[in-house]
Amino acid sequence: MRATGIVRQVDRLGRIVIPMEIRKKFDMIDDEDSFEIFVEDDKIILKKYQPGCLFCGETEGTVTLKGHVVCKECTKKLSELATSDF
Repeated sequence: MRATGIVRQVDRLGRIVIPMEIRKKFDMIDDEDSFEIFVEDDKIILKKYQPGCLFCGETEGTVTLKGHVVCKECTKKLSELATSDF
């Protein structure tokens, strides 16, 4: 983990501001992107949220179909099911 030298206070509602330079570095779009929050020992870790496959959770090589994220491997399995005799 690398220190940025940036310190922010928590306001009375529990909020912190993520500096513009960090949001730009991670291509974050205001009012659009979300974070996942993790806790590890004495650390709070924020990670840009990336939705995973509806079936297996994979986040790489996904497509969105009717609002649902599906990976290529599960898309292939669905295609095989659709062409098989139940």
